[in-house]
Amino acid sequence: YGDPTPVAAERIIAASDGDTLDLAGRALTCLDTPGHARHHLCLRDTRSGGIFTGDIFGMSFRELDVEGRPSVVPTTSPTQFDPPVMHASVDRILSYQPEAVFMTHFARVGDVQRLGADLHRLIDAHVAVAERERDSGPGREARIVEGLWTLMDAEAARQGWRLAPEQWREVLRSDIEINAQGLHYWLDHAAPVS
Repeated sequence: YGDPTPVAAERIIAASDGDTLDLAGRALTCLDTPGHARHHLCLRDTRSGGIFTGDIFGMSFRELDVEGRPSVVPTTSPTQFDPPVMHASVDRILSYQPEAVFMTHFARVGDVQRLGADLHRLIDAHVAVAERERDSGPGREARIVEGLWTLMDAEAARQGWRLAPEQWREVLRSDIEINAQGLHYWLDHAAPVS
């Protein structure tokens, strides 16, 4: 890949919540949306009302769509996952009532209010999987992975995913493993002890 070339400091904008960027006459408003990462910003296109959500609104895979209806999976990757803050950021996105969100992983999706409700439910479910393993000792991360697969089995049935289990598991494999790593880290470093 070669050596990275640094970007000149005068070409960098340190954006903050509420800042508006002009992109060829199109206003993009910055929204501070931590929970996945403390530095996370979303961009709201004031013309369309759509929001570019990065990772805070989870992941949505076209392979899992059912008759054009998307589903969503949260991102709990290391090291700054913060469930209450993530919930607040999801609520902030929903408060704009966007017609669509543009997800880093992957694409434009509509039906945002339904997806937001699913995301809230699944954030809590991911946390519950981790909490069950809080004091389980060596091998905890592997057990969290297994718990997430069980959760996704239920989600596949709930959403009616058409792919065979081995196919949708392949779609989600690396993300489930990364989510488990994030939950494992969260338990050790940030999760409140109940």
